[in-house]
Amino acid sequence: MAKQEPQKLDTNSKDIMSENLEKLKKLFPTVVKDGTVDVEALRNVIGNISEPNQEYYNFTWAGKSEAFKVIKEKTTATLKPLTSDDESVDFDNTQNIFIEGDNLEVLKLLQKTYHNTIKMIYIDPPYNKDKDFVYPDKWNEGLTSYLEYSKLADKEGNITSSKAEDKAVKSGRKHSRWLTMMYPRLFLARNLLKDDGVIVIHIDENENENLHMICKEIFGEENNLGTFIWDKGNPKGDSKAVATQHETIIAFAKNIESFKEHNEFKRAKKNAQKMLNKAKQLFKKLGKKVLPDDIKECIKTYSLDIDVNELQLTYRLEDINNEFQKWLNKQNFSNGEKAYKYIDSKGNVYRGVSMAWPNKKKAPDDYCIPLIHPITKKPCPLPEKGWRNPSETMKLLLEKDLILFGTDETKQPERKYLLKENMDENIPSVLFYGGSDDAFFKEEKLSFDNPKPYNFSKELISYFTNNDDIIIDFFAGSGTTAHSIMALNSDDGGNRKCISIQLPEQIDKKDEAYNQGYKKISEITKERIRKAGKKIKDENPDSGVDTGFKVFTLSESNFKQWDDTPKSKEELQLAFEEYKDNVKEGSNQLDMLYEVILAKGLSLNSKVQEIEVGSKKMFKVDSDGVELLACFEDEITEGALDEVIELRPIYFICLDSSFKSGSALKTNSVLRFRDADILFETV
Repeated sequence: MAKQEPQKLDTNSKDIMSENLEKLKKLFPTVVKDGTVDVEALRNVIGNISEPNQEYYNFTWAGKSEAFKVIKEKTTATLKPLTSDDESVDFDNTQNIFIEGDNLEVLKLLQKTYHNTIKMIYIDPPYNKDKDFVYPDKWNEGLTSYLEYSKLADKEGNITSSKAEDKAVKSGRKHSRWLTMMYPRLFLARNLLKDDGVIVIHIDENENENLHMICKEIFGEENNLGTFIWDKGNPKGDSKAVATQHETIIAFAKNIESFKEHNEFKRAKKNAQKMLNKAKQLFKKLGKKVLPDDIKECIKTYSLDIDVNELQLTYRLEDINNEFQKWLNKQNFSNGEKAYKYIDSKGNVYRGVSMAWPNKKKAPDDYCIPLIHPITKKPCPLPEKGWRNPSETMKLLLEKDLILFGTDETKQPERKYLLKENMDENIPSVLFYGGSDDAFFKEEKLSFDNPKPYNFSKELISYFTNNDDIIIDFFAGSGTTAHSIMALNSDDGGNRKCISIQLPEQIDKKDEAYNQGYKKISEITKERIRKAGKKIKDENPDSGVDTGFKVFTLSESNFKQWDDTPKSKEELQLAFEEYKDNVKEGSNQLDMLYEVILAKGLSLNSKVQEIEVGSKKMFKVDSDGVELLACFEDEITEGALDEVIELRPIYFICLDSSFKSGSALKTNSVLRFRDADILFETV
């Protein structure tokens, strides 16, 4: 009898694979896509299993798999509007939003409404110093959970490894908890960004490297925009090693190609206008007999009683340049700004820049034609590899007087750059700002530990946003981001909108803020935004800047959630009876409306109008041209439904329990709304 060959699995046959599709999906979820098997992915997985010692680059920590589970868990929460003047400021008109609640749950709730709409995520998360986190994830369970995640203890907390007590292991627990807290939040936040959006994150030395790693994983290493070093100019006094005086600010784009296409990543030269103003003031002296500024200063400093007429000069352009350069040297400007140190015969501020060919290979012949000195009429020296521009461009530059020659032909000519045409500059990696908001907090009688200075944040936000963009800060803290956005809008006439999210963290009774009457961090946040907005309005009454904010709080759903656990016939009957009216006791109609708005992915800034239709109170919602009509009355009538159809909204939503007259009215309504091309749903 011939030996039977073992049957080979035809891995190229998707039909064979499909027979065990569910098993494959359960074992290897990454290999099943859109109901078919990715054979190549399966081969890779099998290859990794067959080579368990194979090494590859990855970033992991104890609890990472649990972080992914949290991302997938659905939320049953909603947002409850707080419209009173004690909470919100100009609720009906403002476009700014403040949400009090755990940012993980809130980010899940915002997935539909703000998907692909946020231009900038700007956050200052916990720095993972000595205090434990207050975020109510399951990752705060302590050392026992960490040991279980890292396979150093069993579920009962029994130590299964001698390493469990190691100092390094406990240190790892600290980083693991922080990473597992941050990962799902950043993962969900990325979904909210526009394709050309950015995330900007403040961090210190405790988690700088780890934050970089999870950002590379979530946003992609190719989308790393770079790192800012914020030099605070004040080294930490309690350091036992290098005294840190900086923080790190990490920036990632959602899609760097889209970011480059839609954003000119530049900033205005901070002192350019000041320089132009000084040059204009000095240039007015040209040809006039006046007293030089330095002599004026000397007379004033020493109170000299002398006849100044003999000290006056008839100003030449050379004198103007000397005085301008002396003034520049005394200013705390950047070297890039100070390079614009000359004033020409027309009063323009300028600098000279080399016109040499930038590449290693020699330029084409047309780039190697010598320039003739305008006075000596002799050729000037050529750069070694030629000019940066062809002869035709050089000719145009000459005609526009944008080439600088020396006193004779021995100096190589330079390109003349005018400051007024180069008011922007590249954004540097080191940003110096040593100021604070202490004066503002003292003036407004507010207390908060180490708030970011809003002027510094305002500058950062200006780098990445345009006038109508939406910015979200889901670690709102003292409210710096909201303050910065209002101030920036006031400065440049913009209409940026801010979404602030802050956990209602309890304030320690020992803190000064507690003695001032604040019980939660979120109360300080709201009060700071209120006072900052009032101050901006008072200082700029005609600016029209939006200084209001709608307040929402994270809340349980207004509707009963169906329990899917197995039930006996009697239990099922009781559940159906209880679920007939699925509105929870105490729920009001406005709360239900905003839960529907969120569920439909409509804006929290939708225009909401209370109207009467067929003797029933209804809400008309207009969200960027999408019109929804909602009714949450206990009973809906056929007459009211007739009038709804006449109004022709895109959506109509009412309570399922409001069809008191029986299922026939509901069935008939479904058909009538379909014929009228109105989307009809019940909740």
